[in-house]
Amino acid sequence: MPPYTLLVLLVAFERLIELNTARRNAAWSYERGGTEHGGGHYPVMVLLHTGLLAGCLAEVHYGQRPFVAALGWPMLALVVAAMLLRWWCVAVLGPRWNTRVIVVPGLPLVDRGPYRLMRHPNYLAVVVEGAALPLAHGAWITALCFTAANAKLLSVRLRCEKAALGVAAA
Repeated sequence: MPPYTLLVLLVAFERLIELNTARRNAAWSYERGGTEHGGGHYPVMVLLHTGLLAGCLAEVHYGQRPFVAALGWPMLALVVAAMLLRWWCVAVLGPRWNTRVIVVPGLPLVDRGPYRLMRHPNYLAVVVEGAALPLAHGAWITALCFTAANAKLLSVRLRCEKAALGVAAA
């Protein structure tokens, strides 16, 4: 198996672990009166992230993209850094971390770990990984398409979270 294919499959496996964690955390939130907001954009998000992985493999294979070490190794380092940031977010938020927007009434905003430095560190991880994973093997079309679609999705997601937290604070 080519190393890049293995990398993309490892990222896909990591995504399955995330989804399992999110499912468990959603149950925790619902047990405490949590309410989901903006569920309508969730299937689009799943499709977009699945498309990222498929696009990486398809473009590299069918487009016969070469591995260019001067770009590939730094992009691989960014993929790893993005994953580490994401799992730092998961660890800091604990059962409150989710791939869905679920607000549990009465819980304060988290302001430690990466959240003491920025409001949405998990989204930074998504943006970096969405560009770096395809570029690690020259899949520039996938990187551009994902980045553009993800920017639109994140604008919806951020508005949704802002509104949801406004509901929770009321």
